[in-house]
Amino acid sequence: MRRWLHSLILALALGLSACAGLPTGSVPGVLQVQASDSVRQALAPSGRLRVGVYPGSPTSSVTSPRTGQPAGIAYELGHVMAQQLGVPVQIVTFKRVAEIVDALKAGQVDMTFTNASPARAREVDFTAPLVQLELGLLVPPGSTLQGLADADRAGVRIGVSQGSSSQAALGARLQQAKLVPAASLEQAQQMLRSGQIEAFATNKGILFEMAEKLPAHRVLDERWGLENLAIAVPQGREAGREFLQRFAHEVQRTGHIQAMAERAGLRGLARGQ
Repeated sequence: MRRWLHSLILALALGLSACAGLPTGSVPGVLQVQASDSVRQALAPSGRLRVGVYPGSPTSSVTSPRTGQPAGIAYELGHVMAQQLGVPVQIVTFKRVAEIVDALKAGQVDMTFTNASPARAREVDFTAPLVQLELGLLVPPGSTLQGLADADRAGVRIGVSQGSSSQAALGARLQQAKLVPAASLEQAQQMLRSGQIEAFATNKGILFEMAEKLPAHRVLDERWGLENLAIAVPQGREAGREFLQRFAHEVQRTGHIQAMAERAGLRGLARGQ
């Protein structure tokens, strides 16, 4: 696990700038990553690649705003990875990302695409990061909040996805505001509509998706942090490690990640990288 975490840190230092400003109209190159029988057995032990996704996030699973077809980076990466492994794909849908991480730990799913936080890197294994997103706040109409420091005061309730890395990060950072966990992004939208929370915190890719369903709600310009998203698999699958790192490199080099992000309508990419 330490070697994988080292790879994650190295990738941040050397290559994340390539994914910060994803080009429009990308045409992916040919992707060919060979998998041996031992790699297939390690990464898809059930004979199919079980991919964990949750709805409402362009980095996971959404309906493409351009085509009306299923999209999302985790959703599409799962299909491409299964093709390279030579096995069928099985999409497994959860309410929130924390449930997927738990399923990875239990060996109930084989891969997903999520924030490679240090806490999660102690529980599952990651490839090098492929996408860097800003973390922000979504606020309702008439809100006077300007940023996280402004929101950190008594009486302010900030929603987060239950068990998310945002919940962990803000729990250690906020002094006065109260965190209110939401069981799903749908519930978070209802909480904003009903005034149960004054803001919702997560990556801006999700926030912009939510804002489209919540008239007059807005994503604040400020970023209070960054997410570095990578392919995640259960620990103990060392026989597939080299394949995964090579696969991660190739889907970025050939433009597959860029094309997936475009189809999913991903916004909120880190600026100034």
